[in-house]
Amino acid sequence: MPPQAQAQAWLETRLAGEEGPVTMQRDARGRPLLCTPRGCHDCNWSHSGEGLLVALGEHVAVGIDMERLRPRPRALAVAARYFTPGEADWLATQAAGDDRDLAFLRLWCAKEAVLKAHGHGLSFGLHRLRFEDAGGGLVLRDCDPALGLARDWHLRELVPSPGYIGALAWRPRVAG
Repeated sequence: MPPQAQAQAWLETRLAGEEGPVTMQRDARGRPLLCTPRGCHDCNWSHSGEGLLVALGEHVAVGIDMERLRPRPRALAVAARYFTPGEADWLATQAAGDDRDLAFLRLWCAKEAVLKAHGHGLSFGLHRLRFEDAGGGLVLRDCDPALGLARDWHLRELVPSPGYIGALAWRPRVAG
């Protein structure tokens, strides 16, 4: 079963107790919404390797991303091109090898989760939001005004399964 079908089936089971049918709809940007007669719930999913991670939220915009841990020999080059200068500098201070690969993926997952929650995805630009490591966890410090206020975003870094890393981002749903 394709990842989208697996995600939709799991999400529908979460809302099965609500009255009426559960349908998948898309908002103006193409983001998935799971709707029942009582209202729509934000949902998002990510798959990597053999893993599938799914998020469901009510009254929030959610985005989720996960990546399989593996060597990233081009991490510094990718960061220099697509991340903010401060993030690229921070990444360069990480020990080469597993530490740097993990730091790169933490940033990547955090950025992608926020951009998916907002509905733009990677095409919006990874450089348009800046994270800092605040003593063990990434915090969104600055972002393009189109993403709203950085302080409205919440991020939870995840280890969904051995060999994977991920991030869940959310903020209160903005009308419109």
